[in-house]
Parts: sequence; structure tokens; C-alpha cells
Amino acid sequence: MTRNQIIENQNMLAVAHQEYGRGLSNYSYFKVYNHALAEDLVQDTFLKTWNYLMKGGKIDAMKSFLYHVLNCLIIDEYRRRRVSSLDDLLEKGYEPSCDCDDLEHNTDVLDGKAIAGMIDLLPKKYSEVLKMRYVKDLSIAEIAKATKQSKNTIAVQIHRGLMKLKELVDTDKTDMHNRAYKTDSSEIEAAY
Repeated sequence: MTRNQIIENQNMLAVAHQEYGRGLSNYSYFKVYNHALAEDLVQDTFLKTWNYLMKGGKIDAMKSFLYHVLNCLIIDEYRRRRVSSLDDLLEKGYEPSCDCDDLEHNTDVLDGKAIAGMIDLLPKKYSEVLKMRYVKDLSIAEIAKATKQSKNTIAVQIHRGLMKLKELVDTDKTDMHNRAYKTDSSEIEAAY
């Protein structure tokens, strides 16, 4: 590989990192729910891409190539994770505790997971554009090009999808409150 090719590959990867790094990080975090691990996976994605380029590989569509490599790394990470039982952890000396500083962060993560799961409950046209916009971090123009619709149509679908998602979240919170209220009132009535 000539020096000019190396410089060209460096520039191409630097531009790709600048353009797609944030979107890759968001996508990775959405899959693993751990910022440090998500960033590590994104860095590994760029390292693997660099190695591929240095071996003389040719990349036609950088963005799709990067997402493909990242998906493979995420799958490898899922396979690498091993679920340990609480008994095993206690034998190794792990003491469960509640760190109140992390409680708010954990609640936010759980809320985010619940909302991300609710996106799939929306009609297909809204769930697809919301995932493209907020998970894959695509611009409205990129979504319009991918779906062969106008930018205005995509913007409207995103707005309507967000409104429907908000309705779902509000309905879910109301249902939880009503269930809790019914349980409490029925227990009170049973006591009398």
C-alpha cells in the first residue's frame, strides 16, 4: 500500500468518524445500555475498519459498512455476556447494596428502555421513522432518501409518532396508577 493510499484511507476514516461517530455511539448505547461499552464497541468498529482498509479492502458505502461491523461486534458482546446467578456472585464475595446516587440514573435507563420498547407498539410508518431518527441518528433528509418520501412527510411522521408515543407513555402511567389505586382500595375494603 502506497503512502498516498494510506493518507487517503486516514482522511476517509477521519471524515467517517466525524460524520457517523455520534450516530454509531447512540445506536450502540441503545443496544447495550452501557456508555463505556458502547464507546468501546464504536472504537473497535473504527479499528476493524482501519485494519480492513490497510489490507487493501474497498468500501463503497462507509456508513452501512460501519453499522454492519458495529452490529457484528454487538452480537459478539451479547454472546460473550454470561448470566451469573446471585448465589455464584455471593460465593465470590459480592455484596449487593443500593447506591442512591445511581438510583436516579438507573431509573432513567429503565424509563428509556420502556419507551424504546413502546416505539414498536406504534404503527409501522411511525416506528420506522422514529428508529431511523433517534436510534440510527439519521437526518430527515437521509430518512427521506431511504424511504423515498419528501422531507416534509418525514418531519410530519416524526412529529405524529412522537405525539402517539407520548400518548402511549401517558396511558401507561395512568394504567399503572389506576392498578395501584384499585389494589389499595380493594385491600382497604377487604379490611372492613
